[in-house]
Amino acid sequence: MELPVKYDPSLTEEKWYAFWLKNDFFHSEPDNREPYTVVIPPPNVTGVLHMGHMLNNTIQDVLVRRARMKGKNACWVPGTDHASIATEAKVVAKLKAEGIEKSDITREEFLKHAWEWREKHGGIILEQLKKLGASCDWQRTKFTMDPDLSEGVINTFVYFYKKGWIYRGVRMVNWDPVGQTAVSDEEVIRKETPSKLYYLKYFISENGTPSDEYLVIATTRPETIMADSAICIHPEDERYRHLKGKKVFIPLINKEIPVIEDDYVTMDFGTGCLKVTPAHDINDYEIGLRHKLPVIDILDQYGKLNNEARILVGEDRFDARKKIVKMLAESGNFLKEETYSSQVGYSERTNAVIEPRLSLQWFLKMDEAAKNALSYVEDERIRLIPDKYKNTYKHWMDNVRDWCISRQLWWGQRIPAWYLPSGDFVVEPDAQSALKAARAIDPAIKPEDLKQDSDVLDTWFSSWLWPISVFDSNKPGHPEAQPNSDLAYYYPTNDLVTAPEILFFWVARMVMAGHEFCGELPFRNVYLTGTVRDKLGRKMSKSLGNSPDPIKLMEVYGADGVRVGMLICSSAGTDILFDESQVEQGRNFANKIWNAYRLIKGWNVDKNATQTTQAKVAVKWFDELLSSSIETIDDHFEKFRISDALMLIYKLFWDDFCAWYLELIKPQQGAGIDASTYNATISIFDKLLRILHPFMPFISEELWQNIGERKENETIMLSSQPEAGKYDPEFLANFEVVKDCIVNIRGIRQSKGISPKEPLSLLYKGELASEMISVIEKMANINSVGFIADKGADAKGVSFLTGSLEFFLPLEEHVDLEEELRKIEEEIKYYKGFLENVMKKLSNEKFVSSAPKAVVDMELKKRQDGEAKLMKLEELKKELTK
Repeated sequence: MELPVKYDPSLTEEKWYAFWLKNDFFHSEPDNREPYTVVIPPPNVTGVLHMGHMLNNTIQDVLVRRARMKGKNACWVPGTDHASIATEAKVVAKLKAEGIEKSDITREEFLKHAWEWREKHGGIILEQLKKLGASCDWQRTKFTMDPDLSEGVINTFVYFYKKGWIYRGVRMVNWDPVGQTAVSDEEVIRKETPSKLYYLKYFISENGTPSDEYLVIATTRPETIMADSAICIHPEDERYRHLKGKKVFIPLINKEIPVIEDDYVTMDFGTGCLKVTPAHDINDYEIGLRHKLPVIDILDQYGKLNNEARILVGEDRFDARKKIVKMLAESGNFLKEETYSSQVGYSERTNAVIEPRLSLQWFLKMDEAAKNALSYVEDERIRLIPDKYKNTYKHWMDNVRDWCISRQLWWGQRIPAWYLPSGDFVVEPDAQSALKAARAIDPAIKPEDLKQDSDVLDTWFSSWLWPISVFDSNKPGHPEAQPNSDLAYYYPTNDLVTAPEILFFWVARMVMAGHEFCGELPFRNVYLTGTVRDKLGRKMSKSLGNSPDPIKLMEVYGADGVRVGMLICSSAGTDILFDESQVEQGRNFANKIWNAYRLIKGWNVDKNATQTTQAKVAVKWFDELLSSSIETIDDHFEKFRISDALMLIYKLFWDDFCAWYLELIKPQQGAGIDASTYNATISIFDKLLRILHPFMPFISEELWQNIGERKENETIMLSSQPEAGKYDPEFLANFEVVKDCIVNIRGIRQSKGISPKEPLSLLYKGELASEMISVIEKMANINSVGFIADKGADAKGVSFLTGSLEFFLPLEEHVDLEEELRKIEEEIKYYKGFLENVMKKLSNEKFVSSAPKAVVDMELKKRQDGEAKLMKLEELKKELTK
């Protein structure tokens, strides 16, 4: 078929993606091949494609497509996460816009609205991934609230409860006053927030009466003083040792609290005294546990002061802060305030300031599970890439806390706990089983007497089962059960590509679940991507307006261009400074590939023409270079250096194939190309397309289909990746010497104003293979190449070295002796001055004795190099003045 002059991605992308889907090329079923399995980190059902998704899924697609072409049975499972908090917030906002409050409708009515919202919006991001070229097995698409997956989640809860690992209790949690739920640490975004440090007077008690002496406490939260249980000082702080065992009065409410000692206190922060508020700070809570302090909770679930506060009851916490500062000033308890900046936690979903809050929640014990999860990484059965994250992972596992798994929401898997009128509860997978268990406690219990827990499970409690449940939803909660055929074949999965920030919250928990229910790791390699930032280093966000729309980028630059632009500057664990020029570079690369192919297809094949020597050498060179490159590419993939592999391919095509190979074999104007060289070139181009395909699936399919006759429904994505053949490193090294020689000749022509069309002769000294001479003649327009032992004293021209070979270009008519001498004199003058400065430093005893050794060594090397250069210039001057 005739190719357009310019590559237009819009003419190829939809066509080939539809072709791949129609023929089920992405679909996988267990067979006798080696499986290669990847599960997508399920994006939130509320999400739309952003640059982080682009990077993550491009890497996954490259790995999956390459595995497929390596003959493996590749299975990439897509899906979405129900995202309890985010989705509920979206549905609540939608209902409000319609004049409906969540509190005015039943749970069942709300869930009906939620499912309708999910049906309408939930698949957007997956459809967008198709535009990227993601070769997911869409027939296997999963949703974390699919009925079978939800059943697996419920069974998991029941299993751990009956094992004794799940319990219900009052603990400190991250509370979202807007979302009205506990949230995980991962859902808390820490932001540097301007605030104030308030210095308050706590008067010391003398026999129950305030004395004139007081302690000064610095706090950012004066609105919580009514919840203080103690004032804490450091045991080694001499300033306050006399106060041990004393009591002070809380300002405004005049309540006595003790002064205690604990080495948690930082003596050089604030005043060195800490007010301990166990109900409203996680660290204070830990101090309270150690010292058995009372817990006074003065904030309700909305972040408003409750009756326990005694004052400002009903006020919002931030309004109360402003008012209480004024009240403290009026009472004589306010000393001063300072501008202060600190890390404040915000809810990822509602942007509300998180409130540490004691709350009755469900928890999962993590100690034993964490030990198992740590062992997989420590003994490298699971490889973290880059391995710098092993220490981070170990730190988290060594300091793990029990997991708060309950959420005060309606959207999600409802906790399978049923309460009896007596206050007892039973945990069972369904209402019928719960009734049976309840009657074992009280035979008179009726179905309507049981009330199911209103909370739902944390979204992560679904996604930690993901690599198991997407294949066999009956296995979670049933470690003794035999896996079905899918799980037995596809599990463990091979590679996981995800972000470092969820290394604990998702990755480690999947390892725990995999160990518990399958007795095996869930994946072998974890590739941790960097964060995509703008060119100023700022994290991309809607609020900053620095995040481009990936869909629009693909419309402008093509999916292949965007994929290359994202990958060419990214390596594992390293943040990417994104600039649109990178995807422009990707688009230009696609155009280069297109134009190279059009050039080749535009040549006429002359069946009577014989292969030239330089063409024969060129074919041999590129075949061997290709084998050497494939070997290196394979090594890059083994080490997950995906960006390095792409850069090598990029240079191989752009520099070696286009700039050198095609120029070497290109026929003379109006002449045809010999069949042998043409067929070899088509074969080489076919291999290049197959190497390129995992990175650039669309243009590679388009050109591969065009390059030769294809069977019906044949596709490049099921062709094989080229294998490395034998190659001669010495031959390749010799060719590099020849390339360097040609570059030198071109540079000399340019510097002396000699036209590229003007033939020159070349002399050389050393070992130069005769087959290489034709390459130099073709690429540097040399009409004769001769060997000389000595060029002679009277020869005029330019000498240069490449490798162990010395070359000489005779340039009698092009050499202006006076001009050459003038340039040499200028260089001699420069290097003399350069050496003079270096010698001044080296003759300075103070510099030599006090400067670091590396600095002194650098100056010595400068002297050595400068003297060598000066000697060569003096020799050249001597030759020219004979």
